[in-house]
Amino acid sequence: MNHFLLSFSCLISLSAFSQNTVGLTEFEMGNLDGYVLFSPMPSTETFLIDKCGEKVHEWTTSTYRPALSTFLLEDGSLLRTGKLDNPDFDEGGSGGIIERFDWQGNLTWSYSISNANNCLHHDIMPLPNGNILCIVWDRYTKADGVAQGMNPAYPNPYIWSEKIVELQPVGSNDAVVVWEWKLWDHLVQDLDNTKPNFGVVADHHELVDLNYFPSQANGPDWVHLNSVDYNSDINQILLSSHTFNEVWIIDHSTSTSEAASSSNGNAGMGGDLLYRWGNPQTYERGNPTTKKLYAQHHATWIPEGYPNEGKILVFNNGLMRPGNYSSIDIIEPPFDGLYNYSIGSSTAYLPTDLFWTYNANPASDFYSSNISGVYALENGSFLITDGRAGTFFEVNANSETLWKYVSPISSSGVAAQGSTVTNNLVFRANYYPSNYAGFAGQNLISAGEIELNPTVPSLCDVVQNSSEIEQAEPNVLVYPNPVSDVLYIESNGAAIHSIELTDMLGKTVYVAQSISQLNVSLLPKGVYSLSVHFSDIEARTFRIVR
Repeated sequence: MNHFLLSFSCLISLSAFSQNTVGLTEFEMGNLDGYVLFSPMPSTETFLIDKCGEKVHEWTTSTYRPALSTFLLEDGSLLRTGKLDNPDFDEGGSGGIIERFDWQGNLTWSYSISNANNCLHHDIMPLPNGNILCIVWDRYTKADGVAQGMNPAYPNPYIWSEKIVELQPVGSNDAVVVWEWKLWDHLVQDLDNTKPNFGVVADHHELVDLNYFPSQANGPDWVHLNSVDYNSDINQILLSSHTFNEVWIIDHSTSTSEAASSSNGNAGMGGDLLYRWGNPQTYERGNPTTKKLYAQHHATWIPEGYPNEGKILVFNNGLMRPGNYSSIDIIEPPFDGLYNYSIGSSTAYLPTDLFWTYNANPASDFYSSNISGVYALENGSFLITDGRAGTFFEVNANSETLWKYVSPISSSGVAAQGSTVTNNLVFRANYYPSNYAGFAGQNLISAGEIELNPTVPSLCDVVQNSSEIEQAEPNVLVYPNPVSDVLYIESNGAAIHSIELTDMLGKTVYVAQSISQLNVSLLPKGVYSLSVHFSDIEARTFRIVR
């Protein structure tokens, strides 16, 4: 492909792309190349797109809407949760089934966790050994709760606790639970000294207060875990509790029996909480001013080898936060480098402040009250999912937006470019680099944009072509492109006689003789044609993005 275009037959202003309502809406050079996987919540389909917003693969054979997470495995399989109708667990995020499809869309394995007392929900996590960690609601009666020291004034007939199960897939439709952790085994209460679990809540930060009900009026979904992550280096699990406004870490090195206790395992604490952060009011060592997380989703460890490796990354939704805005937060736990996390005898877990945070300016421009997620990228940027808006965008460590995509899939079908799309929710989009093992041997060829009536040429084409450099003589270098302030023009061959800059309508906006730099900061943003003239050589014409 030519690096600088010798002719320029079609000029498209960036103002045209500012009208893009779906698909690729922002593309800056420097965004991280790769692919994005997403399962629209109103649909049974799963899409893999490239960073130009073009579909390179699609899975259409599931009969279930997502519930809610989706992963591409290293063998090219799609691991996908599905929503079953379970009247005993009719709450947001309910699921019930996991399916695995090969690259061609053939169902190779499925397994259901959906009955009167248990239901898969929200998130799963594939493990390096091929097993799968699952978040499961664990239902008890009110009488069960009162017997453990729960307040008898609790108004609901059931209380939903949580458990984490590790499934080992068997055959095409079965699994073995090889490990299990139950929250119900790690309770504390200070209401009734005649019942189990009685103690001073502030003295037991490793346990969960059975009578902490921040959302009691909303029903029996007491804890509402919404994400699970795994750190193979330390064999620990990271959880996010929506209603407690906390992230928790538990030990995975235990056996199932040890996970029900408060001893053994690498950390010596059994299945008790090794660390918790975000709202120390839950263990009576804080107040409203110390609350940092607000109905957060998707807590993950930043992977080894990435900038800020080992720290915890959180999509902080901001529900009920003053100002109602979302943020991307990084916290640095007080980890001892082995298996444990330090805490004072009467203080909350550190840190007291965030290591890093991102929010929009103004902050209210970025707000997703529920769902959503964020992944750290290897170059220090982040892929963020604004779930309610069905929007994925990449920001760098300087909080600059480099890429943005709006899902065109809604409950009404596939939206056309330029139309207003609603109900295009996406729980979480996943990023995979171009060299990901799951792509080995696969033919990743663009099938065009998903949306109807896409913009031609696309924003990606305009920006990429604008940054290419022609190798013909004389070699002219025009940079930076895109440009915000000063454009530099250099030639290593014939002397430049003059330059001419025209806008999308062909109107000349600048003419100069033998110039090497041009200040374009006052020009409207758009695409321009720059003609560089020589005395006896055909002019070179470049597409410039301002």
